Amino acid sequence: MIADLSLPFIQHALVAALLAALCCGLMGTLVVANRMVFLAGGAAHAAYGGVGLAYFLALPVLPVTVAFTVGAALCMAALTLKRIEDTDTVIGVLWAAGMACGIILLDLTPGYKPDLMSYLFGSIITVPVADLYALAGLAVVLVAVTLRHYNGFVAMAFDREFAAVRGAPVTFLHYLLTALAAVTVVLLIRVAGLILVIALVSVAPSLAMRHCLSLGRAMVLATVLNAFFCLAGLALAYGCDLTSGAAIIAVAAATYFLSLAASLGRRRHRAGGRA
Repeated sequence: MIADLSLPFIQHALVAALLAALCCGLMGTLVVANRMVFLAGGAAHAAYGGVGLAYFLALPVLPVTVAFTVGAALCMAALTLKRIEDTDTVIGVLWAAGMACGIILLDLTPGYKPDLMSYLFGSIITVPVADLYALAGLAVVLVAVTLRHYNGFVAMAFDREFAAVRGAPVTFLHYLLTALAAVTVVLLIRVAGLILVIALVSVAPSLAMRHCLSLGRAMVLATVLNAFFCLAGLALAYGCDLTSGAAIIAVAAATYFLSLAASLGRRRHRAGGRA
């Protein structure tokens, strides 16, 4: 495989993997810390509605999908902010409705129809250069926003009511975080697929939050873990002729469960020592 690193598509895949690791490390940590993983997942699935709408109206896919997904995500954010009863149920309905809307619109679209499975699993091996520039731009925006509002995000993750009392713009940060999560999901779906995006946003940040006492360190560790998942998964996919997205998810899941087993083992050992 070392000799094949000179191939352009391999280089593009590696760059995409590292950019995805950074974006998901930053955004995923904020989403996990604020207990918004279900909301991010809902936005990801609602993106299918934007894809279907773009093809139905014969408009560019990316801007239409971003606008549709951000709109759906902000609706979900309003529900979670106000703590409306049955919030999870309503988000689940919007989640399913977005996917159904996309599929129906594609069914009604004459002529060429894209394969939605490509959006489900993605293909990081075939990522175009234009998407690399889009991911690089997203990474710059996420780093800038995180640095600018870091203290507010920390306060909001710790205690939203206390943060609001201390003057933190909790409502603004809630909507900002939701909108950025939606944009991140849309751009990464084009590269890695829906399932891989959800895995990168949730698995590594969850592991990082267990081992770090600060949000900043958790972001760094989550980024490193995501980079490991992506690079190891790509190596596994290349060596064993597997689907790249599935291989990356397999590495992430195996790491998560090994960490969980090790944690349970340490707890039992400590309990046995005390007994």
